[in-house]
Amino acid sequence: MPGGPADRTTGPPRGPAPGPRPPGPAGRPIGAVPGQPAGAVPGRPASAAPGRPTGTVPGRPAGAVPGRPTGAVPGRPAGAVPGRPAGAVPGQASGAGTAPRAELPPVHGAVICVAAPCLVISPEHGQLTGRGIDGIYRAGRRLLSRCVLRVAGRDPVAVRTRSLGADRASFSATVRTGVEAGPDPDIGVERVRHADGTERITLRSFAARPLRLPVEVSLGTDLAELGAVAAGRAGPELPAGVHAAGLRWSTGDAYAVTTAEPAPDDALASAGLLRWQLELGPGESRIIELRTTRDRSARAPAGQVANPLAAARAEGDDPRADAWFRTSLDDLRALLLRDPEEPADAFAAAGVPWRLGLAPAESLWAARMALPLGTGLAAATLRTLARGQTGGRGPGAGKIPGPLRAAGPQLPPGCTGTEATLGFPAVLAEARRWGLPEEEVARLLPVAERCLDWLRGALGEDGFLADPDPGPRRCETQAHAHRAALLGADLLADCGRPGAAEWREWAGALRERFRARFWIDGPDGGRPAAALHPDGRPLPRLTGAAAHLLDTGLLGGGGLAPGLLDPVRTEQLARLLGAPAMDSGWGLRSMAAREPGHNPFGHRSGAVRAHESALAVSGLAQAGFEKEAAGLLRGLLDAAETFGYRLPEMYAAEQRTTGSAPLPHPAACRPAAVAAAAGIHALVALAGLRPDAPAGTVAVTPRAGAPLGALRLSGLRVAGEPFAVRISRLGVGMVEEAADALQLRA
Repeated sequence: MPGGPADRTTGPPRGPAPGPRPPGPAGRPIGAVPGQPAGAVPGRPASAAPGRPTGTVPGRPAGAVPGRPTGAVPGRPAGAVPGRPAGAVPGQASGAGTAPRAELPPVHGAVICVAAPCLVISPEHGQLTGRGIDGIYRAGRRLLSRCVLRVAGRDPVAVRTRSLGADRASFSATVRTGVEAGPDPDIGVERVRHADGTERITLRSFAARPLRLPVEVSLGTDLAELGAVAAGRAGPELPAGVHAAGLRWSTGDAYAVTTAEPAPDDALASAGLLRWQLELGPGESRIIELRTTRDRSARAPAGQVANPLAAARAEGDDPRADAWFRTSLDDLRALLLRDPEEPADAFAAAGVPWRLGLAPAESLWAARMALPLGTGLAAATLRTLARGQTGGRGPGAGKIPGPLRAAGPQLPPGCTGTEATLGFPAVLAEARRWGLPEEEVARLLPVAERCLDWLRGALGEDGFLADPDPGPRRCETQAHAHRAALLGADLLADCGRPGAAEWREWAGALRERFRARFWIDGPDGGRPAAALHPDGRPLPRLTGAAAHLLDTGLLGGGGLAPGLLDPVRTEQLARLLGAPAMDSGWGLRSMAAREPGHNPFGHRSGAVRAHESALAVSGLAQAGFEKEAAGLLRGLLDAAETFGYRLPEMYAAEQRTTGSAPLPHPAACRPAAVAAAAGIHALVALAGLRPDAPAGTVAVTPRAGAPLGALRLSGLRVAGEPFAVRISRLGVGMVEEAADALQLRA
């Protein structure tokens, strides 16, 4: 499973010569969606058969990925780094050894609406000015960059911005036309903008006399790719043409049209203007609706997939819990994308605006944390990743490909799919416990076995797993490998497959090695090393990645797998994670405050990462450290409230003081799949649910002390049926709804 997540850098792409950056989907421009646009698959001509270059025919080695060498990333030359031309040097502009890198546009103040693959990025005032990254996007292409409204020759004065859901936002403004004396506005303006490119403009008169109101909307676009926009290479606006009740723009491979209802009285293509003369009586309203699409149709669908997530609720004494849960669920749904190879399968895109596509480890991580909402997302994500598993018999056989990344602080260089490969058998095993049908498990089991076969051959001579090899042996990577082995063994045994005993023995040997090599003793009780260098030297930094050592995974009978640490060292780690050096008061820091190189904005060197904080909450609670878990949970909920319950993937948090607040990271994705799923994971952890659907049992072990007071979780799914549980203020749990065949286990 992800180590924070390990398959990418956290943050967006840079300019023409990126340094450390998170890649977008492999082989596609940043923000692009598999199979887009218009069915074209990046990396091959439009006429090429799916999965192989033009002219190739079947007959390749068994399991090989069509049209590329084993282990290569689709649509990209072997070894290429996303966003950088082949052969470019990291941190150096292409063709200019000393040219400075372009600055990344900040997005922390943007209003983002998403219904994948549709995306709208707006400034807080709502006017799309044509500058920066603002615009209406579909599948990574900016369809509209400028949409400026003027009423009676004046710019509306913004007064309020509200999110109405993951896919829409409202921008309220006023206009003073001057027909009445005094400073009072006499026109109210509300713009409701949807991710699918629809905008509804409502003009309401507050004047005491009838008004003849001139209204104009100035439109423009460059039809640029999001990656080019982020790098400052978008290019000039394109000339517009009149199209029915609106305007149109086109370039070599793209087309966009904006239509209006009612039709404008005048359309000036040369100026990109639509004009109306509206008659408004006192108190009357008029509505103008704009629709921006990438083709000549009247309206583009939002592209949303069938929703595999249950409509669950979290209601209780603290109303913020329900707001956080609902927003997390809404954001996770909005990030769902279809797999172009099997459109019935959906996965969670990594996040917006930078990574609106598949990132294997993050998609798996989100699916795992969303298992209480049903197994559908996990099953579809596993099927999607199974189709890309590396075949053959080489050293990479059995690996789930991961996106490329560049070298950077706190990150090893190179291309890694390690996290996703280790996560596959673990997620399959846990999905089975939550109720994944046995026929689906049987279909995916051979893929999980090949993942385990890869793990067996991937250990270094020191008995640890590098990520990538050669590289550091990170503590969380060993935790993921250990979990994969134990949950994989449980899966093999239950499905009547050989190898379970060997994998349990393998995991036991890893535990012994880890305790001997990774633990650094000290007068304060010691700590786990963040990593081992390739030469065996420990890196003695205390990081949030240590929380992964507490996440052991769910076994049969509702039991938890043993961890890499013994009880004494687990208690010491819990004490460290709950201390102010790690618990910022807003969540878990990714590096302790007093460590060398600490940076409150650093994604691995101090920033709070939402999913890692939620993981620490559940891991600490399962290990019995209620006080530390409750402190982190309350801080995470307080941070969620500060961010309007839409947590970014990471944020800066100096030590909490009276009146302080967490600071947004200007480059963080928001929403992000792992951050959205973190809200679900942290709140469900309060109930301590441990299902075993194959055995027909479920255990409910609520957290003592009820840190959020009474709480009712309803609409969850266990064994494929609705499940509801109530937790009292005394921390007592009571199941209110469950499948008839499900028995409560002590």
